[in-house]
Amino acid sequence: MKAAVLCEQPGELVIEDLTVDAPGPQEVLIQTVGAGLCHSDLHFMEGLFRTKVPAVMGHESAGIVQAVGADVTYVEPGDHVVACLSIFCGQCRQCLSGNPHRCTNGRATSRNRDDAPRLQRTDGTPVDQMARLGGFAEEMLVHQNGVVKVTTDVPLEKACLIGCGVTTGFGAAVRTASVPVGATVCVIGCGGIGLSAIQGARVAGAGRIIAVDTNTTKLETARLMGATDTVNAAEVENVVDAVREMTKGGVEYSFEAIGLKATAEQAFEMLEMGGTATVIGMVPSSTKLEIRGIELLSEKKLQGSMMGSNQFRTDIPQMIDLYLSGRLLLDEMVSATIGLDEVNEGYAWMKEGTVARTVITF
Repeated sequence: MKAAVLCEQPGELVIEDLTVDAPGPQEVLIQTVGAGLCHSDLHFMEGLFRTKVPAVMGHESAGIVQAVGADVTYVEPGDHVVACLSIFCGQCRQCLSGNPHRCTNGRATSRNRDDAPRLQRTDGTPVDQMARLGGFAEEMLVHQNGVVKVTTDVPLEKACLIGCGVTTGFGAAVRTASVPVGATVCVIGCGGIGLSAIQGARVAGAGRIIAVDTNTTKLETARLMGATDTVNAAEVENVVDAVREMTKGGVEYSFEAIGLKATAEQAFEMLEMGGTATVIGMVPSSTKLEIRGIELLSEKKLQGSMMGSNQFRTDIPQMIDLYLSGRLLLDEMVSATIGLDEVNEGYAWMKEGTVARTVITF
């Protein structure tokens, strides 16, 4: 099968022919239909976060089950599935406490070190899988706890977006922050995750949603997704002052969807008393955030969100129902559709900041 492989950090992706093993116990072989380009992969390609190489990148994918291994009871060949990197063991403390997205027992859903690798080059070199998925490939071999069955009514090249970006942003608003009806919200960054956070806030019933970005086209898309107001950060002297002036004192909930020190700090600074700032973006691991300690006396909160605090086996079908009823917009989030061999070009567009979401179709 063909796959996009990261061979070194930093580095671009290389299209290679790989061999995929037969499904082992609790494993599922999937024919990939669609895969979204997520900024997280770009962080690894740029070397901001370390990962094992060589590795097939991609973790926002959907496809059709081709074969299953022993002890697989959840899916069968022909099922349509969305893959999610929140692979859960169902046995650790986090899983049992209702937080499967925080599963700490990755070994339970991975092959043992002395087992044959799931993927390898023709010379026998093992090839790792980004997030134990490796979605930028014609086929995925994953644990059954990394997929959710979905209705055949939804196009898989759209459903793939829910596997990461939509779940992360939508869930941050609905699950992590629990935005209440009538709340005042600001979302910084209008890429795929930020647009999903806007949609989550809209579905939750937020009264006012302010979108912040430097790209006019993205801000127009943000209004389509539910933003009631927009701020072009390139056209104002100070984003925080602009938002506080618009809201007469600050917002109740803010979301940072870029992963930068400056914007994460802005999200906290624009809060009103008792407000909550949620950082969704992947801030580089060596970066420290600075806040004024005195602001904590105003009961302001700064928190993180991991994959939208999801319970994806139930959340993703619910989001697909919202899509089918017209309440969750997916088609409008796709800026471009490309082939696997154009993956580096797609990431170049992402770095330019000119696209919301690019999808690889197989």
